[in-house]
Amino acid sequence: MKILVVDDDPDLLETVSRRLRRDGFDVVCRESAEGALATARQDRPDLIVLDVMLPGRSGFDLAKVLTSESKVPILFLSARASAEDRITGFESGGDDYLTKPFHLAELSARVQAILRRTRGVAGGKEVVRGSLRIDPDLHEAWIGDTKLDLKPKEFALLHFLASNPEKVFSREALLDRVWGPDAYVTPRTVDVHVSWLRKQLEAVSDSPQIVTVRRVGYRLQ
Repeated sequence: MKILVVDDDPDLLETVSRRLRRDGFDVVCRESAEGALATARQDRPDLIVLDVMLPGRSGFDLAKVLTSESKVPILFLSARASAEDRITGFESGGDDYLTKPFHLAELSARVQAILRRTRGVAGGKEVVRGSLRIDPDLHEAWIGDTKLDLKPKEFALLHFLASNPEKVFSREALLDRVWGPDAYVTPRTVDVHVSWLRKQLEAVSDSPQIVTVRRVGYRLQ
């Protein structure tokens, strides 16, 4: 699998790339947002490790462009550790957020966890719930004739809820079942992804809806 690592610190690039290559990944490094964008478009990496503080253009802005063009998962790196920054990272399309300084073993574990989650959705029977149709093999979801434009985690969340219609799941249960028990994310991540999904579902008539059950969690109706 190919990983694109983007950071303006050449020493960090060397350290991170050496560790990921040791773990068996094909690694490409870039020091600028422009170079990263061109490489992502050409090489189609399986995952991007992206620094937030890049010269000229923030990693958050770059992530919005990248995720609008592809389903590539993104792991943010940043010295900014506030809850607001983490939420901005997820809202920008990130799948995980790791603060500097960090242990290389933790970085590697997070990379592998993201890849397991994003690559582990495919496979299984087609799910049909009313006008909603989900094809796990093609990684596509449709409402009638309208194809939904879903990021990997949005697809995984919708697929899980549609596979368990009318059942209520807490945010913690969804984290465990969709993100995995080894995920390094908070329950707030579920809220953000539910919000994204709702916008797409509500934009199409006659679509199932994600309902909030107060003080309990979410279910697909």
